[in-house]
Amino acid sequence: MSNPIRIASRKSPLAMWQAEYIKNSLLAIYPDIEVEILGLTTKGDKLLDSPLAKIGGKGLFVKELENKILDKSADIAVHSMKDVPVFLPEGLEIAAITKRDDPRDAFVSNEFRSFLDLPKNSIVGTSSLRRQSQLLAQRPDLQIKSLRGNVNTRLLKLDKKEYDAIILAAVGLKRLQLENRITEYFDQNKFIPAIGQGIIGIECRKDDFELKNLLNSLHDKETAICLEAERAMNERLNGGCQVPIGGHAQLHDEMISIKGIVGSTQGEKIISADRFGSKDDATKLGCQLADELIKNGADVILESLYEKNK
Repeated sequence: MSNPIRIASRKSPLAMWQAEYIKNSLLAIYPDIEVEILGLTTKGDKLLDSPLAKIGGKGLFVKELENKILDKSADIAVHSMKDVPVFLPEGLEIAAITKRDDPRDAFVSNEFRSFLDLPKNSIVGTSSLRRQSQLLAQRPDLQIKSLRGNVNTRLLKLDKKEYDAIILAAVGLKRLQLENRITEYFDQNKFIPAIGQGIIGIECRKDDFELKNLLNSLHDKETAICLEAERAMNERLNGGCQVPIGGHAQLHDEMISIKGIVGSTQGEKIISADRFGSKDDATKLGCQLADELIKNGADVILESLYEKNK
């Protein structure tokens, strides 16, 4: 294990908050170690004029951080797990995940008190096809306009009246002490979050055993079980990070529930399913949920979307 431990992170304020959070968490347990943060501007941060689905999805935010671990100029990368693709590069693994924070999506508007209060043909900003699908399923009259950039950039565009409202992850606003900008929270059981939303993951080399042992002190087992079910569903669907797939699992003592959706981009059709069973069967339940979604037509929706993005 290198000393200092070098954390690769995007330079956005939210990503740096997460990296600092992991740094401080490690120092609180191991005060004698040194931790440095290596800030990077990724391809996903630079290409702000194109929808993510067209330029490679959210994996663009992760790949360059992973390359820094692989070439040993960094030891770990800190990610929002909703950005992490199903399959990791050879030699890397998610060594620890932190306790899940708020998984909900947030409605943000300067003029309207709730999503349902939006006038007909209002312009709503989001970069997520998952959000777009669920928004249009409820309000097909809305105009969905692509919204890229870091949290503060997106809020500035709202303040300049480029949008009537925008949709953001509640957890990001809370971490940046911008919770006061949230107008309304969407119910996570009705407006299904992204897989892994609200969870921070720490990635490192598989053979860095000393470091993995150290990171284990930050690992939350209950969150890991929920994430296991969600990512198993996504893997079975062969879903990327930028497709209209949502999945959210919750623990109930020794049991786990998981709900998943696959929707058309314009919200004309949303297929949903859920499973409930032992938390020991998290992967199995996630796969069963995906199979039910596929049986009900999710594969047709996803195949048409992948074909369109070729």
